[in-house]
Order: sequence, then structure tokens, then C-alpha cells
Amino acid sequence: MNWVDFKNINEDLLRTKGFFHFSFWIMFYFFMVLIDTSSYPTWFVLVDKLVDISFYILIVYVNILFLFPTFLQKRNLLYYLIALILLVLLITPIQTLSMIILYQDNSAFVAELLENRTIIFLRCLLIGLISTGYKVTSDWFMLQNEKRELQSQNLQSELNFLKAQINPHFFFNTLNNLYALTLKKSDLAPEIVLRLSEMMRYMLYESNESEVTLEKEIKYVKNYIELERLRQAAKFKIDFQLTGKLNGQKIAPLMFIPFLENSFKHGLDKQIDSGYVNIRLQLDESMVILDIENSKPLVPALNNEKTSGGIGLENVKRRLNLLYPNKHNLNIENDSTSFKVLLNIELA
Repeated sequence: MNWVDFKNINEDLLRTKGFFHFSFWIMFYFFMVLIDTSSYPTWFVLVDKLVDISFYILIVYVNILFLFPTFLQKRNLLYYLIALILLVLLITPIQTLSMIILYQDNSAFVAELLENRTIIFLRCLLIGLISTGYKVTSDWFMLQNEKRELQSQNLQSELNFLKAQINPHFFFNTLNNLYALTLKKSDLAPEIVLRLSEMMRYMLYESNESEVTLEKEIKYVKNYIELERLRQAAKFKIDFQLTGKLNGQKIAPLMFIPFLENSFKHGLDKQIDSGYVNIRLQLDESMVILDIENSKPLVPALNNEKTSGGIGLENVKRRLNLLYPNKHNLNIENDSTSFKVLLNIELA
């Protein structure tokens, strides 16, 4: 440990913890005075304990600012114990000599000091060891707090990354559909633009929150379904049912869209003569249940691993594990003719 490190630690101690340390030593001083059972006058006890606590302070701060980082933090336990004992062996006679000089006229007290040198040594050693225990404990709690903060930051970064992947993935598909309609000069294009603008507003201004009301999320889902209805016209069957009451429940944004997008992408394939997507949303005070079933093309070449969801489903699975650990259940059934998703999320 160099002088710069020592200086920085000392400045930090004075700036951020100085009041706590000062208050502790003041209380400890008066505690020592109050528990003193000697027959000496009060003024004598006050001065005696002031000298004692001055050397205790010296031991504590040499220990936690120098010995601890130099030896114990580097796992040199033996060297640390030797250094602490040597420190106490050095300070004990200095403390004893100071008291002798201060009270040289009180022969009885001087004799008592000389007789109790071992007790003075053990008391100083105990103070040093207690300060070590305090330092180890406080450093452990500080490390745990730093770990929690880092985990929280990493979690938020990962969630933002996953959500950023979901948004363009959905909009690229929708814009492609809109482009196809404009080429056909379809009258549906303006309504699609309107619904798409509402969805973009939600994604830009609402979905940045950690949670949104379930009402807003469902409105977004309805816009998505209606957009698909407009795009598909009457070619395929799209059924949506909502049961239960909205009562201010909250949910992480964009949890349902990857499942919906997957069902429409693969359930209404152009190679299916009578494709369908059935969507059920069931609500209560503390849970939401999403049940989706869609048709699948029978052509084997198109029924590969990617038709099970691709990037969208993988992202939402990861988000579920991060945001609702042990509070969700996702069941996916994938057979030759249909793809089913059953998702339960505990909201409270």
C-alpha cells in the first residue's frame, strides 16, 4: 500500500465516515467512564480514559488503514497477526510510560499500572482484533451491495438489449406488410398506418418503463391483432377472446407480442388453405394467462426449427426468466399441424 492509497483512504474516511467515527469514539469514551469502578476522583477517571482511548484510536486506525490492507487483504494471516502483536507490543509500553509521567506523583496508581501491564497489552490487542472484525464485516457488506448493484445494472442492460431486439424485429415485418399493401394501392393502408403509429407511440414512450398497466399492454395487443386482420382480410380465421377484469394490474411491457408475432407468421402461412390463430387472454387480480394456438404448414421443408419462433421467442423466454423467476410457467406444444403456447404470469 503506497502513500497515495493511504492518503485517498484517509480523505474518504474523513469526508464520508468522519461523523460516524467521531460519534462512536465519543460514546465509547463516556461508556468507559461510566463503567469505571475505581475509587479515583471523577477528573482523574476522565483524564485516564482519555489517554486510554487515544491509544485505542491509534491502534484501530493503524490496523484498518495499514495492517489490514497490507497483510490481511492479501491473505497473509500469519504476517498480519505478527504485525498486530508487534504494534500492540510497541504501543503498550508507550501508553504505560505516558500514564506514569502524567501521574508520577500518584505512587499507588503507578504501581498499579506496572502490575497490570499484561492486562493493558491484552486490552489493546482485543481492541485491535475487534477493529479487524468490524473491518471484515463492513467490507463484506460493501462487497455484497456492489454485487447487487452490478447484477441490477447487468440485468437492466440485458433487458434493454432483449427489448431492443424485439421492437425492430416486429416493425420490420409490419413495414414489409404495409409496403406490400401500398404496392397494391389497398384502401387498408391508411388504417394500418394509423394503428402502426399508435403502436410506435406505445413502444417509444410507454415500453421504456419497467412495468406498464395491463390495460395498455392489451390495447397494444388488440392493435396488433386488428392490424393482422386488416392485412389478412377474410382469408384466414383470427379469433381473440378476453376474459376477466382490468383493475390496474401491471406487467413488463412487450411480453405477449413475440408469441403473437410467431403465431401469425407461421399460423397464417400462404401454403395453408384454412389457417387459424386462436388467442385467449384470461385476467384476474394476480395472474394473467395467455393461450395461443395456430395452424402450421404441412410442407416438411417449412416445418423446421426456425418455425418454432426464432429470435422473438428466444428473447421473450429470456426476459421471462429475468423478470419473473419462479413466477411464470411457459408450456409450448409443437406438433405436425399446430403450435400451442400456454403462458401463466403471476403479477403480484
